[in-house]
Amino acid sequence: MFVVGGESLIDLVSQPVGKDGRRLFEALAGGSPFNCAIALARLGNDAGFLCPISTDSFGDMLMAPLLSAGVTPLIGNRVAAPSTLAVATLDERGKASYRFYREADRAFTRDSLVAALPEKLDLFQIGGFCAILDEDATAWLEVADAAARKGALITMDPNVRPTLVSDFDAYRARLDLFFDKVNLIKLSDEDLAYLDGEKSVETHVADLLSRPNCALVVVTYGEAGSRAFTRSAQGAAEAYRPPVFGDTVGAGDSLMAGILTILGGWNALSPAALVALPAARLGEMLRFGAVTAGLNCAHAGCVPPTRAEVEAVLATN
Repeated sequence: MFVVGGESLIDLVSQPVGKDGRRLFEALAGGSPFNCAIALARLGNDAGFLCPISTDSFGDMLMAPLLSAGVTPLIGNRVAAPSTLAVATLDERGKASYRFYREADRAFTRDSLVAALPEKLDLFQIGGFCAILDEDATAWLEVADAAARKGALITMDPNVRPTLVSDFDAYRARLDLFFDKVNLIKLSDEDLAYLDGEKSVETHVADLLSRPNCALVVVTYGEAGSRAFTRSAQGAAEAYRPPVFGDTVGAGDSLMAGILTILGGWNALSPAALVALPAARLGEMLRFGAVTAGLNCAHAGCVPPTRAEVEAVLATN
């Protein structure tokens, strides 16, 4: 099973109404790990999601797409805490900026998370909010250790959110602890700039690959595509632009799911297998991820494609 741990939330997407300052909010189920779990399932993987979900009506909204996609919610009992909210504002290009109000996604203990891990675990993806708060990071680090003991490849998509962090230096220190554990990490060029804008992408990547367990780093550049790096090879792919554009919500999560899917299909879910990937394979991996992300962007909100939809595009491009 591919397990994604981290936040689920409700995106309240804001649009202006008239000229008097009023805004209309549309509620959409979201959260980077939540989106990634759904994308993995829609791409044909056995996917589990490790996050508490509220008993409120927003929690019902979160459960519905998980179950529809075939994702297994690993924490069986829903929690009384209100659903976490993210208020999203779209710019003129459809790119979202967020403010967060966190509740249910933090309603866990270290023991409840570890106990919910399945026995058969091929991959454990660490979500974006796991390093935001010290007490949460301590629990999620132990979950990652427990997953590694079960033989899982450990991956991470940190989704650096400065507006969520009160002490950025402490946050960077917590991220370092996660980075020391992961085998594969995906970051955007914006993530890297937030972490240290004085370093080049190449310097950031070299630092990550020098960590004890990191075998593969993927860097995304939005419309400029993506690059992948191991200690011995590099690959690149252009972004895929769908014929009709909706917005970018969930694009990075879909791209990550595409990458993990193709690696699983190659039986490459181990550090040794990642290190051995040649440049051509890295490019092929990124292309699959790019098409997955692009097809998601054909919709408003996160609507990941099926594997058949991705392969249909790849067959004609």
